[in-house]
Amino acid sequence: MEFKYVGAMPVVSEKGVGFDETKPDKYTFLNATIELLEALNYGETQTTKHLHNVSAREYSSLELMELLRKYGSNLDEHIISSGLKAEILVNDLIQRVYENKMINEDGRKAWLNNIELMKEYYFQYVINESAYKCALEALGQEIHDGRVKEVIFPMFRNYGLVLHDLDYILQHRKPPIDSNLTVETGKEGLFGKLTIFH
Repeated sequence: MEFKYVGAMPVVSEKGVGFDETKPDKYTFLNATIELLEALNYGETQTTKHLHNVSAREYSSLELMELLRKYGSNLDEHIISSGLKAEILVNDLIQRVYENKMINEDGRKAWLNNIELMKEYYFQYVINESAYKCALEALGQEIHDGRVKEVIFPMFRNYGLVLHDLDYILQHRKPPIDSNLTVETGKEGLFGKLTIFH
């Protein structure tokens, strides 16, 4: 098992394969999430406001896996559940093909072949999604443990999208943590600010 980019969520039919660009591959966000984890990994300190300096580092698939194992104690559980989730997804797609009364036998056969062709793609897509969720949960834990109250970050390399997704994770923790994500202007241009209310 490895993390690798596959692309947006596939949409399969009897006519071929398309991609839903509104559901991007979460692998795209893993690097920024791990970078934020590395930046905020120092436990509880007197400093509660953090400025994230960009390293512009691209982690390899193996490095992403090792760092996620370091921070996300439940990575293996996420991976196992993602395999089951992907299997259910593919089986549901197959079931829908058999239940569809609007297509003929040739269309059904083509559709099932297209699903089979994309099976590994679906599995990788779901694995990447699970790894990203694991990374977000670990990031939420680091913010909780460090009592981080503010993170300032540049408006590129997906940091804003990662911290936007983190907002959901923080709200659904037990106990929940409120946060507010804003975009502000400074001397050097736009920057993002995540304010956390413990």
